[in-house]
Amino acid sequence: MSETTRAVVLGGSVAGLCAAGVLARHFDEVVVLERDELPEGAEHRRGAPQSRHPHFLLDAGRRAIEQIFPGVEEYACSLGAQVRNPALCTASCGPYGWSARARGEMTMLYTSRITLERALRDKARELPNVIVVEQAIAKGLITDRAANRVCGVRWVGPDTGGDTTIDADLVIDALGRGSKVSDWLGGAGWEQPPVDTLDAKATYSSRWYQAPTGDDRPSEWWWDHLAVMPTADRGSHPLEHDYLSTIFPIEDDRWIVFMGSWGLDMPRTVEDFESRAERVRAPAFPNAIKQAEPTSEVYVTKSTGNKWRRYDLMADPPRSLVPVGDSICAFNPLYGQGMSAAAVTATILDECIRSTTELDEVSAEFLTRQRDYLKIPWSLATARDRGYDHAEGTLAIESSRRRALTGRMSWPAFSFIMRAAAEDSVVEEHFARVFNIEESLADMMRNPKVLARLAIFGVRLALRRTRLPEPLDPLQDPPGADLSQLVGK
Repeated sequence: MSETTRAVVLGGSVAGLCAAGVLARHFDEVVVLERDELPEGAEHRRGAPQSRHPHFLLDAGRRAIEQIFPGVEEYACSLGAQVRNPALCTASCGPYGWSARARGEMTMLYTSRITLERALRDKARELPNVIVVEQAIAKGLITDRAANRVCGVRWVGPDTGGDTTIDADLVIDALGRGSKVSDWLGGAGWEQPPVDTLDAKATYSSRWYQAPTGDDRPSEWWWDHLAVMPTADRGSHPLEHDYLSTIFPIEDDRWIVFMGSWGLDMPRTVEDFESRAERVRAPAFPNAIKQAEPTSEVYVTKSTGNKWRRYDLMADPPRSLVPVGDSICAFNPLYGQGMSAAAVTATILDECIRSTTELDEVSAEFLTRQRDYLKIPWSLATARDRGYDHAEGTLAIESSRRRALTGRMSWPAFSFIMRAAAEDSVVEEHFARVFNIEESLADMMRNPKVLARLAIFGVRLALRRTRLPEPLDPLQDPPGADLSQLVGK
């Protein structure tokens, strides 16, 4: 590709920063227009309300951000993030009870969203051709409809004295779920992109705590991360047994305590949060919370529907416009895919720019390759959400019988595959790739080797000849014995 002048990125969150990192390799100037006044350190900001909840950076995302900003993970760890083996450090209560503890091959970066964003911001600011403009509000696009292209952005900032414009050879939409870019295109004469939606009404509440350390930490707490899945019980039970609940460790010995559900009202006050936690199906969860010091109020999020703006299906998508992150494809955050998918697609953008000779070809090529990748996390996010009677959207299952079957099978099937993965290296390899949005669930379940290993495990399970013991009663403490040797790890 020939030398170009300027790329403009709308939004300075994870998706926007990752895009800026790759664009800096190809453009003389990369301007990031960010609505917020950005903190110097790891602090919350208005434009990222999700930062108050737990965030997973999956392996695919970890590799992508390291490719974009070499050394960023080490830098995040210097700020307090930690790399852990989740199979060893997590007390996991599945649908049937506490899972046995055994080492896995996967590692995970445990950190808060605010620390990760700080690390990415600091790395982006080290790039001499990246300019981050704070308190800059995008107001519209500069377009040339006859040439089918976006040419720049209208914006306003504290020092602009009103609306101003900036020309761009490429515009990146990283404005998130609430992006108005598709509306601006419609106002300029383009068709609106079709939108795939599925909203299972997921809602969740989080509260931050200072964890006990040293002599104050109970000796039986071998775990760093505690997770309680919804019950498999189909009979009458407390609503809280349908919660996904977790104690998520972050930097400085802090926890983000989280409770989420599909279609249920979640606590908004401290009193209600503590009361609901008491009724979670594993007493280890509320017992741990009681021994930690709360440091925040309760934060609630309801904007969780899956939404894919299908720019790739437009008959004539505009040139020089690239939507990334939640601006194009927003997932139910309960599945922890958003940041990683945004980082991976940024590396795809890098590859597209490198492989094309004309800048005008980049956006069309990127939309195609981005679509092919997004199908992987999208299918995983929507597979579970389609099983709820209250799910709404273009992808909701109309048949009540199919919905009921999907709902009944999802968690038990997930639990079965997780148990098989703990004992079988082939299942573990592919399940880890699915979990880390590197392989689709459909491809895994079509793999003859995986199917054979799952069948073998199913027979061993029926004969009670599994290597690891059966799940332990959730009313008991999570089992801490390291049984890695039983499965050859």
